[in-house]
Amino acid sequence: MPKPEPALLDPQRYPFSCSIEPRFGDLDVNLHINNVALAGLLEDGRVRFHRASGYREGLVGLSSMIVSVAIEYLGEGHYPDPLTLHCAVEDAGRTSHRLVQLVTQQERIVAFARSTMVTVDTQGPAPLPATFLERVAQWRLRP
Repeated sequence: MPKPEPALLDPQRYPFSCSIEPRFGDLDVNLHINNVALAGLLEDGRVRFHRASGYREGLVGLSSMIVSVAIEYLGEGHYPDPLTLHCAVEDAGRTSHRLVQLVTQQERIVAFARSTMVTVDTQGPAPLPATFLERVAQWRLRP
């Protein structure tokens, strides 16, 4: 994935954000937050977003799986300063939705990620929860 469009690097466009403190164990030998730990923090941010947006509560009898994720590491993250994970829905279809995430630390850009989640039941892909679709407009990436 090439470096994201500059407009995607504007935290003001993201309707959701949360703060997560890195752990000392997240550091690499250069004392930067390592890429694997950052991927885990992005996952944590997606879960928090799905709880806030109502997606998680609508999954009664359903499950959700990530089918695509791309992460661009754009800067260094350091311990112990908290990271701010920004998240927005970029697109929503019938059975899947695509999220974009921006990670900042003290207003510096650390990473950008784009992921696609699919809602599934025992038969395979299933429609997105109605409660999530009713509210999805407020969680979309802002213009």
